[in-house]
Amino acid sequence: MADALVSIVLERLASVLEQQIRQQVTLVVGVESEVDNLKSTLQSIRAVLGDAEKRQFTEELVKVWLERLKDISYQMDDVVDGWSTALLKLQIAAENPGIPKPKISSCLPSPCVCFKQVSLRHDIALQIKDIKKQLNAIANERNQFNFVSSSIIQQPHRRITSSVIDVSQFCGRDADINIIIGKLLGGSCQESSSLYIVSIVGMGGIGKTTLAQLAYNHEKVKSYFHERMWVCVSDPFDPMRISRAILEALQKKSSGFHDLEAVQQKICTLIADEKFLLVLDDVWTENYELWEQVESSLKGGAPGSRILVTTRNENVSTMMGTTYKHPLGELSKEQCWSLFSNIAFYGRSREKVEELENIGRKIADKCRGLPLAAKVLGSLMRLKDNKEDWESILNNEIWQLDVIEKHLSTPLLLSYYDLSPAVKRCFSYCAVFPKDQIIRKDRLIKLWMANSYLNSRESIEMEKTGGDYFEDLVSRSLFQDFDRDDEGNIISCKMHDIVHDLAQYLTKNECFILEIDDEKEVRMASSFQKARHATLISTPGAGFPSTIHNLKYLHTLSATDLLITLPQGMRKLINLRHLEWEGSRVLMLPKGIGRLTSLRTLTGFPIIGDHFRRDVCKIGELKNLNSLRGGLVISGIANVKDAEEAGEAELKNKKHLHHLELEDFGRLASAASKGVAEALQPHQNLKSLKISNYDAATEFPSWIAASSLAQLKKLEIVYCAQVTCLPPLGELPLLEILIIKNMKRVKYVGGEFLGSSSTTAFPKLKQLIFYGMKEWEKWEVKEEDEEEEWRSVMPCLHSLITCECPKLESLPERLLQITALQKLHIIDCPTVRGGIDLSKLSHISQVQFYRPF
Repeated sequence: MADALVSIVLERLASVLEQQIRQQVTLVVGVESEVDNLKSTLQSIRAVLGDAEKRQFTEELVKVWLERLKDISYQMDDVVDGWSTALLKLQIAAENPGIPKPKISSCLPSPCVCFKQVSLRHDIALQIKDIKKQLNAIANERNQFNFVSSSIIQQPHRRITSSVIDVSQFCGRDADINIIIGKLLGGSCQESSSLYIVSIVGMGGIGKTTLAQLAYNHEKVKSYFHERMWVCVSDPFDPMRISRAILEALQKKSSGFHDLEAVQQKICTLIADEKFLLVLDDVWTENYELWEQVESSLKGGAPGSRILVTTRNENVSTMMGTTYKHPLGELSKEQCWSLFSNIAFYGRSREKVEELENIGRKIADKCRGLPLAAKVLGSLMRLKDNKEDWESILNNEIWQLDVIEKHLSTPLLLSYYDLSPAVKRCFSYCAVFPKDQIIRKDRLIKLWMANSYLNSRESIEMEKTGGDYFEDLVSRSLFQDFDRDDEGNIISCKMHDIVHDLAQYLTKNECFILEIDDEKEVRMASSFQKARHATLISTPGAGFPSTIHNLKYLHTLSATDLLITLPQGMRKLINLRHLEWEGSRVLMLPKGIGRLTSLRTLTGFPIIGDHFRRDVCKIGELKNLNSLRGGLVISGIANVKDAEEAGEAELKNKKHLHHLELEDFGRLASAASKGVAEALQPHQNLKSLKISNYDAATEFPSWIAASSLAQLKKLEIVYCAQVTCLPPLGELPLLEILIIKNMKRVKYVGGEFLGSSSTTAFPKLKQLIFYGMKEWEKWEVKEEDEEEEWRSVMPCLHSLITCECPKLESLPERLLQITALQKLHIIDCPTVRGGIDLSKLSHISQVQFYRPF
């Protein structure tokens, strides 16, 4: 950890010097020589850190010395922050025509400005002098420890030639899985009214959660239970949080309840006479009174319902009233070798396996039957090609430090020490996330970026560097439980609690988690006087804690569920790359947001009228934000004056923007609404588009066509009150999902909807939804020219849903005959069912006719 910090400080010192030279500003006279001295001292200290970090586990004085080094490294980081910010302020002033450019050769500024600059230079100079004194003392103290020096070579990031494997497929627990599944599916309908609880008990890293996951996701288990819920419990055992998690798993959406009794009554209603499976993962409490508050709402399920618990503590299993307890022991020597070798030798030649097998078996023996250790060590050795590297791991002195086993996993430490300093820092930062939390990949990379952990060089984007670091951690099994997108890319993950323990150990008292409940009580997860990073966890309606103001070293703050007013001074953050407010609402952007030309992410762009405020952000400020990527929501379009003003946004130049939502055309007159929409034409790379509240115009903009949206995969059209005819969407070559809602004046859908493509209409469409089409009467799938009736229509359609279309007479028989169609839901369309021959729907696996009372 100290090694990672020192490396980052060295990089940032070099970076700020380069920034000062580039701007031709001498903020601190003679600073180059001072910084060179600091860098030289840091490099000499860094040479012994490998030895120091290993000895800290057995020598308390070494541990204290490392803590002091971490503190001074953070102080240096703060000074560099202040220095860099001062240079940035001078750059902003220089770019403002009203302020003279602050070169040495420029005219003298006003006395006030001059005094502030002199004071700032003096402060930075004093801070550097003080840090130099402290660092020299630390450097001198190292001599008393007789550290072994090692040459530090910055290893380039190693890319694995084969794809990252999902190590969860290697379990070694086939017999255990069969027993657990048998207990979940067994039993008779004459079971007693008490809960049937299956507990998996075993030490950390033994594979309890993996075993539970494999059982939970087994096809027989999926088909047997009506409802399945998975809740990560951990410590502390909070009945309200756990009950709310159960309710949200049942409802498949967030819960608005804040009262425990109300939550539990809702749970009772939803599970009544339903056969459910509830997994409570990682339970620690032995307090029956706490468990009873959760248990009381779970007794109304149908016979055959099960609760599956994982815990390290046998007393927990007894306290919960376990029906069947499954002790999970260590893997056998051969099972452990099988798990290790499947990962370590994945993709290797037979010759290489034969060369490394003997060493590999000795390494596998050191896993002592723990699956997590076997996975982590296997993943580490998969990165090592040479026999010498394998022997180095086998003979590493860290295996001799028995004290480590009481706190941390030795294989995890070996994997950690094998990381480059930059990736070490990125890994340890993950302690800021609560245990068992889903970690979104893109958010994690942005947080690394915000903390200056991704100082990319040359033309490599920081986001790309962050992606490489993430893949490195994945390849070492330091992340798990992946969610992937449709293309197989990882979008989120979790950390095993033992891996999380390591990250917490490395960042002791630096990462801080603040919990705020409904009564605004504050619970601290760790000492926070020296906290550098904070995560706030609050229930809806909880206030912002005043305690946070005591965190004077804070670098990042993550908060959700607030109302936010962004400060006017935000326009000065010209290096800002990501501006997001997930879970919160921003009513307006400050004027000048268009100066933030480095922005890659912008959650939304709300537009308000001049009548509300004069210093508002106009849509034209999007003009120069051409680095935006991902998604963007533009709302309040009714406040755009005309097509000319809308055109100033130049959306057509945003080639990295793949998802766009255009909302609230509101009170614009018909012609003005159409003109504004025409001027908001996006780049042809767009993949997803949503248009909503397009109220006044009678037709869609002409760019909703194959020539302009050739890459579009998803289209959603909502509340377009005056439009009477759908555009030729069948011409869009890659469209997969089409959702059309509340188009109240559409009465007929026919050939105009299919378009004029000469071969196939909707060639890639998989999901089609019509909702709230109150006046829609007739739907025909035929050509305007009857001679072209041979053309294929929606050959890939998998799901067709019509909802609340009360006047719709029937569905086109041609669509119902599509062989790919597997889901047909007709909801509150009373006249449709009579026109359908059910005998012709046998190829469709899910057919549902539903009319609410």
